[in-house]
Amino acid sequence: MQKFYLGIDGGGTNCRARLANENLETIAETRGGPANTTIGDGSQAYGSIIDVSQKVFEKAGLGEKDMANTIACLGLAGAHLASSKRDFAARDYPFARTLVHNDVETAREGAHLGEDGAVLIVGTGSAGLAKVEGKLHPVGGWGYHISDTASGAILGRAIARRSIEALDGLCEGAPLTQAIIEKLGGSTDTMMDWSFKAWPKDFASLIPMFMEFVEQGDPIAQEMMAFEYEQLDQFADWFKKRGAKKLAIVGGFGERLLPLLKDRYGDFVMGAQADAQHGALLMAKAAQQN
Repeated sequence: MQKFYLGIDGGGTNCRARLANENLETIAETRGGPANTTIGDGSQAYGSIIDVSQKVFEKAGLGEKDMANTIACLGLAGAHLASSKRDFAARDYPFARTLVHNDVETAREGAHLGEDGAVLIVGTGSAGLAKVEGKLHPVGGWGYHISDTASGAILGRAIARRSIEALDGLCEGAPLTQAIIEKLGGSTDTMMDWSFKAWPKDFASLIPMFMEFVEQGDPIAQEMMAFEYEQLDQFADWFKKRGAKKLAIVGGFGERLLPLLKDRYGDFVMGAQADAQHGALLMAKAAQQN
């Protein structure tokens, strides 16, 4: 009976799944809701994974027996936390075997096709991982509240804060801050109400608008971009000190920044050779062979 491999990339904004055959050829792929294991009790992430798994098998015209003959590898935001990773691995899955890794591991594996190199996820959250002479060097990714310094969520929160300060008259505003104020309801009350309900993905949702104003030369957008560069410089220096020769930039925000980062860092930075779902598939197949 044919075996299948399922690679899942679960982030703070969405969850992407790819189903492949024994040759890692794609059969079907789809996406679903957020899959950060540390949000709430993890039920949202678990629900997203089960939902997207069922959808990708349905899309492929396959059923429960095929799921039971599948090795799944889940690369999940939040699985840096050992207890979260352990608890998530202990949940019930319909697969023959389920591997749980954090999302930066699967992203790094795909970015360099298993070879040495570093990766920095710059998305809703941020985290990095280098493999140098076979040794792994993790950095960041310890959660929105105390880490994720290069992320869209952290930058989006800074932009929202700067915008309400401008609305209060504490600092000068600019077209960017006015656009953010309008997007969030136009008053301090509506902005405060929005913030109380906001998850990291909601702050990160401000980044596409921010990038438009960066391209227009907006002064506050340029100031915020300088803040982002400071965070990225810190990561780039950290990887170089550990002997990494190449740094792949991944994640929705990172991919948008990549042309700017190539100008800033030269040949040290690169796009990923393959995505995190492919990295998860590589890890699933490696587990089958071991």
